[in-house]
Amino acid sequence: MTLHPADNDFRTRLAADLPDEVFRPIEDRYLEEPRGRYAGQTALLAQPRSVQEVSTLIRHASEAGVGVIPYGGGTGLVGGQIASDGPAPLILSLERMSKVRDVYADENVLIAEAGVVLADVQDAADAVDRLFPLSLASEGTARIGGNLATNAGGTGVLRYGNTRDLCLGLEAVLPDGQIWNGLTRLRKNNTGYDLRHLLIGAEGTLGVITAAALKLFPKPARTGTALMVVHSPAAALDLLTLAKSQVGEMVNAFELIHRQGFDFLAEVLPSAPQPFDTPPEWCVLIELGMSADLDPATALEALFVAAHEAGLVPDGLIAQNAAQAADFWNVREMIPEANRRIGSVSSHDISVPISAIPDFIRKGGETLARIGDFRINCFGHVGDGNLHYNVFPMPGKSRSDHENQRPAIKAAVHDLVHDMGGSISAEHGIGRVKVADLEHYGDPAKLSAMRAIKAALDPKGIMNPGAVLRSL
Repeated sequence: MTLHPADNDFRTRLAADLPDEVFRPIEDRYLEEPRGRYAGQTALLAQPRSVQEVSTLIRHASEAGVGVIPYGGGTGLVGGQIASDGPAPLILSLERMSKVRDVYADENVLIAEAGVVLADVQDAADAVDRLFPLSLASEGTARIGGNLATNAGGTGVLRYGNTRDLCLGLEAVLPDGQIWNGLTRLRKNNTGYDLRHLLIGAEGTLGVITAAALKLFPKPARTGTALMVVHSPAAALDLLTLAKSQVGEMVNAFELIHRQGFDFLAEVLPSAPQPFDTPPEWCVLIELGMSADLDPATALEALFVAAHEAGLVPDGLIAQNAAQAADFWNVREMIPEANRRIGSVSSHDISVPISAIPDFIRKGGETLARIGDFRINCFGHVGDGNLHYNVFPMPGKSRSDHENQRPAIKAAVHDLVHDMGGSISAEHGIGRVKVADLEHYGDPAKLSAMRAIKAALDPKGIMNPGAVLRSL
């Protein structure tokens, strides 16, 4: 179906059913994305306060054939929140739907509207001595609806799973304006197709998530954090195996960091504290979460001794207090900002089978060396196989100097990932940036099923048109 613009006539029809405060002047931030590669077009901005108002907006959009761009915190990195072409859309921002509706501490459940900032969800859980374990560098601005729509990952996936694993139920508005009241707190509910898992990760292409029932967890009574130098990525995997054999599932996070990350921090964020006098080639940031009767510092010391004796870890730092642990994590969380300031030629959010990580890193470097001279910052959630494999210009050059090489770099990295049985989008989603990649690397049967689902639920193609699947 041909889409129509969200013009003055459409705005007038909406105004007959909605209060004036729903409509806001468009600001630049709604037309930008963090990496600065894509820009949105003029659009009609609506900020509803309730699921009923969302339903009214979607119903009118369906009747008029107007495209709808759901908008959360604007932190997405694949252009899912940006429509650069086509008729002017309706940008539906959930940021005013920002209430934590209920907390059921005894059930370990929290009900939050889609516009609640992730850090506020974490704080609401903490207020009842519980943990909501989703943790991202953008958690101060990312909103839980967007986290669910993209099935966000983060540093806690190793122990707690992706956002999909942290959700029990959803409230959502479907493409025809119907409200799905699926905010169940049940952990067992086999009553037909699970629409929750269909909408999570769909990036707003099958409906708009307006609220969620989220899983909480007991807070680890004691945590411990360490930076351990490893000889290689292979040694890092052996260290992970050793850590699991010693403390089981109490490994909260296991993050691989390359020297290039420290070098970038020194280059563009010189005030950032550097934990090592001389940055190592590779190191691992480990966090343990343990019960009150166990001492994480002792566990980390025992892990270091065993890893050192096994020839895996030549050096390391164990945080002596909460402030030092926060400093270690700040280093890890500042690396993406340093990357942004340097300006990547091509960035890749990929995953491969965990045992294939060393081979991927080696082959990736060899492959890119045949294309040109680059700096590679490879880091990420090695415990779940997710690497952020980013390619940068050499000192004295900028990413614009290599723009003509960008397609070849991306293709080389994604071809290697695909050949190794990996994913070209581990946790950021497809958005609009990776639509062609999904078509190229995706399984044909899966793509056919996805198109059939889209056609069945959104026959007019109004929901986030052009995201995930190409508009026909």
